[in-house]
Amino acid sequence: MGSAVDAKDAPSRLLKVAAAQVGAVHRWSDRADTLNRLIRLLEEAAQTGALLVLFPELALTTFFPRYFIADENELASFFEHGEDVTGSKNTKKLFQRAHELGVDICVGYAERTTDGHSYNTCVYYSARLQRVITKYRKSHLPGTQEPCKDPGAINQLEKRYFEEGQEGFRAFRVPGLVDGALKKSLSIDGDASSEGRGDPIVGMLICNDRRWSEAWRVYGLQGTELILCGYNTTAWAPHLHGKHNQSKEQSKADAYFHHKLVMQSNSYTNSCFSICAARCGLDDDEFPLIGGSCIIGPDGRIIAEAQTEDDEVVFAEIDLAACRPGKQTVGDPSLMWRDPEC
Repeated sequence: MGSAVDAKDAPSRLLKVAAAQVGAVHRWSDRADTLNRLIRLLEEAAQTGALLVLFPELALTTFFPRYFIADENELASFFEHGEDVTGSKNTKKLFQRAHELGVDICVGYAERTTDGHSYNTCVYYSARLQRVITKYRKSHLPGTQEPCKDPGAINQLEKRYFEEGQEGFRAFRVPGLVDGALKKSLSIDGDASSEGRGDPIVGMLICNDRRWSEAWRVYGLQGTELILCGYNTTAWAPHLHGKHNQSKEQSKADAYFHHKLVMQSNSYTNSCFSICAARCGLDDDEFPLIGGSCIIGPDGRIIAEAQTEDDEVVFAEIDLAACRPGKQTVGDPSLMWRDPEC
């Protein structure tokens, strides 16, 4: 790459974004009702002017990996089947509404492929292109393969129900979000004046992935400007965390602290914005999940944050140009890979 353009002279690249936090979804919740909740959040975000909305991990169902499910038909009912999630009866209306509103969405769900593989997945759907740009499958699966022997334990059985994603951490460009974005075909290879002026460079993580710095660093080395991370994080699981003497209040406080710690520190060290969206509240009237959906700047500071543990839209207008100082003057731009294409 050519010598970096002066970060202070980088042109503004404004983008309105939102995290769609989703409250409790029960094991007995109707799938159509849950989908309508997501659509209402999308519409509310669109009213603020958001052009990109992030939904949580496993946004369409309760967090079913907490259960040992022996009935294969019941287990299958939590998954979307096949390669094209936009055509599923459980999701089609959401993608159609996103297209009608002209809003990109990133949404997490349980994926069962045509050849029988199962993943904890999210996709990025471009309203402008009317298709899924890319798919990410969760790499760092927490929990155990077998349920705890204690019948009163809160389990985390993602290792039982999902395979680890093998796609790696691939950044991608998103068209149509930033006015005046310079296309690669119009730029001169090695021309420093074109750096930081293209379509936004985006990366995706799912829940536990956010705790591992190598994922962020791989994205950072690709020049990523915005990380999207949906999550379901328990507020109380003493068997999983080995903290049997800890109170529920302290466990919840620790979960919030560690969630914000990794999101803020990694946003700062990679000089990128991040959005995180929670599935939260009291699932099945007894299993607590934390909220904490927020939008974070490349300086590691929280720009906007959820105020509830229920359905809520968290909105902010961000300027991607703010990523440049950290990438060019604090970091070493010679280490960055060439910008990815959409």
